[in-house]
Amino acid sequence: MLERLGFAVTPLSSQINRDTEGRAVPAGAENRNVMLEQGYLEFLNPTVDTEVSRRMREQMARYRGAHLLAFGSPAAQEEHARLARHGFEPLPFVRLEREVEVEGGGMQLARFGVVRVPPEKMPEGRVQFVEHLTPECLWQPRYVAHPNGVMALAAAFIVAEEPMEVAARYARFAGILPAPAGNFVRLNMARGALLVARREDWKVLLGEAPQAPSLAGYALGCRDPIGFAAICAGESLEVRRNAGFAIVRLPKVLGGMWLLGTEADLARWPR
Repeated sequence: MLERLGFAVTPLSSQINRDTEGRAVPAGAENRNVMLEQGYLEFLNPTVDTEVSRRMREQMARYRGAHLLAFGSPAAQEEHARLARHGFEPLPFVRLEREVEVEGGGMQLARFGVVRVPPEKMPEGRVQFVEHLTPECLWQPRYVAHPNGVMALAAAFIVAEEPMEVAARYARFAGILPAPAGNFVRLNMARGALLVARREDWKVLLGEAPQAPSLAGYALGCRDPIGFAAICAGESLEVRRNAGFAIVRLPKVLGGMWLLGTEADLARWPR
């Protein structure tokens, strides 16, 4: 499906964790990514039975849609210490790795430092910090240039019963400041933003949204949003227009909603 929508998708890859003695053990998940000039979309699938895969299945059983929100960091271990000081009780630091094929042939080891917290601390989904130790393995030119013109993960949509309280929690989690934006609360990051709102407000905009706490979907920055919307419609995806944007309902195998716009328009929205 992703290839038919005009994405260059990374090959399927299994994640490996390193235990405290440095031994490689399955993490319990495999993934494919859509790497963008700004950010990326990750599509995870649980595999062998591990704590990670059990939590993933529990989240997926709640609703079909978006479940992952990863904040980039150049110093994941420092984030781990900071989150502990702020009462988020982070889980043990995780060192993930997986083999990837690089241009020109051969395999290299992509390595990551990951900071996760207990689900009750960030109940909207799998909310974590990720430090990419080998970004050149993932942001390969062949995986970043998408024929559909999608360039950026511009925003993530958070569904909350009390948006101001939830936005304040994300502000402490990520070290960013919230600001009111119409019926939403916006938290701007170095790249992209978080938007927090009640379910009824997301349903007015997107047409549907899961029960809080959850993630409703993402905004994608596109060179030609109307052109990409036409590609989605051509693949029998439901496309609607609202607030000047194209909104795409994804099939059950992917789940969630995409709001399509130019990066400039999305940076000014909502007010």
